[in-house]
Amino acid sequence: MQNQAHPLSLYDSLKREVRPFVPLNDPPTTDKPVTMYNCGPTVYSYAHIGNARAAVVADVLFRVLRHIYGDDHVRYARNLTDVDDRIIASAMEQGVPISEITEKYARIYNEDLAALNCLPPTVQPKATEHIQGMADIIVTLLEKDAAYIADGHVYFDVTKDEDYGKLSGRKMDDNLAGARVDVVSAKRNAADFVLWKPSPDGEPGWSQQQVSTSYFVDWKKYSDHDFASVPGRPGWHIECSAMAKETLGETIDIHCGGIDLKFPHHENEIAQSETCNGKTFANYWVHNEFLNMGKEKMSKSVGNVVLVHDLLKDWDGEVIRLALLKAHYRNELMWSEDLLRESKAQLDGWYKAIRDADVHPNRSALVDDRFAERLFNDLDTAEGISFFASFKKFINFSRQTDYKIGSQIEISGFSKPTHMEENAAANFVKSANLLGLLQRDPEEWFRGNASEDDSAEFDALATARHAARQAKDWAEADRIRDEGTARGIVFEDSADGTSWRKA
Repeated sequence: MQNQAHPLSLYDSLKREVRPFVPLNDPPTTDKPVTMYNCGPTVYSYAHIGNARAAVVADVLFRVLRHIYGDDHVRYARNLTDVDDRIIASAMEQGVPISEITEKYARIYNEDLAALNCLPPTVQPKATEHIQGMADIIVTLLEKDAAYIADGHVYFDVTKDEDYGKLSGRKMDDNLAGARVDVVSAKRNAADFVLWKPSPDGEPGWSQQQVSTSYFVDWKKYSDHDFASVPGRPGWHIECSAMAKETLGETIDIHCGGIDLKFPHHENEIAQSETCNGKTFANYWVHNEFLNMGKEKMSKSVGNVVLVHDLLKDWDGEVIRLALLKAHYRNELMWSEDLLRESKAQLDGWYKAIRDADVHPNRSALVDDRFAERLFNDLDTAEGISFFASFKKFINFSRQTDYKIGSQIEISGFSKPTHMEENAAANFVKSANLLGLLQRDPEEWFRGNASEDDSAEFDALATARHAARQAKDWAEADRIRDEGTARGIVFEDSADGTSWRKA
């Protein structure tokens, strides 16, 4: 059911304004859900932290839509590009089938995103499973004279789309070739982009001449042309158009992705999809900004690329996720070790607050209205996170105050009956869950990835430290503290005993 108190608004990159979100099917149903598409990775290597930002932003939007309309009323597609020149080059270099490369890195990508608390998408289409859909779009574009054949390639003619450039704002004269191929003389216009290209001998290709059904493509009446009789493979942009159409429909509600994909990828998706289908491709375009390493953009040439897989060796995925959400998605995010340390300290504080409040799963918990107002305003995660400081303060204050039911307190915007401490803590968790945060049991959080044997040993040290403090044996208590520090744990003392947590 839709939450009417705080309607969702999103900045639409095409309209260049923040607009109230109105789904195509209002209200959405299981059969006619809200649809969103996010460009996934080309699976030939590890994902970097910039890729992760796009995925986490889309995941927050997915969670918000599910919260507003219901879990079964949102359909989210995040694709995998599993045929690409870089994949083929990597496979040839290693002497293995491309499927070995793509399956390995698709698995790692999904595992890494799961560690960042990203929900699995409703559907994860692979490019190689939608070759026929790409062929159908290409044939339609040829029939409409919006595409042409040259030197065994099929190109989209950008001059046949009067609105070409409407997303990026580029003028036709400013555009360069939009596909991952060199500009060739066979193209009519420099901005024309490839839809289909021949595959060199020994490389993956699809045509009517192949015996294997997995490589067969029905090119209809164009089967007598060179491009259809010779094994070939799709250009980059046509893949997403086909996968979006076949998994979500000809017109989708929301298309997400990084700002780096705005041109040429998304511009070309719009051109070929709308020319083919005669319909709007996406009603809202949501682009997240770059992630920068200090004063520089992350790039291979600079040598400052940070891989998610490597970060997860040193940092909990929830810490990385919080760090990614601490700037508004339309603002550049400055990435640093300090940002990670700050995020870890915040999560420690939040988990301590809900642990001390003894929060249990609570079906009556609600997303706080003041938090929702901030978050639903164009996914302002930064404002939402800043509100948590007040939430934590309120929980701690109410725990430490002897009050009567019905009495009132006011603190950082809160004014409610103080007997709501437990509900406030549960609402805090519910609100944070909408960002994919506070997903763990506090005790599990503080123990980190410690093994059962290590946990048992740390428990014994904590008990020994408490006993030493009770006996006023401060030298022994300090020795145990120092041993804990050397082993990466912190002891926390209270009148009831000593506990430990990962530093």
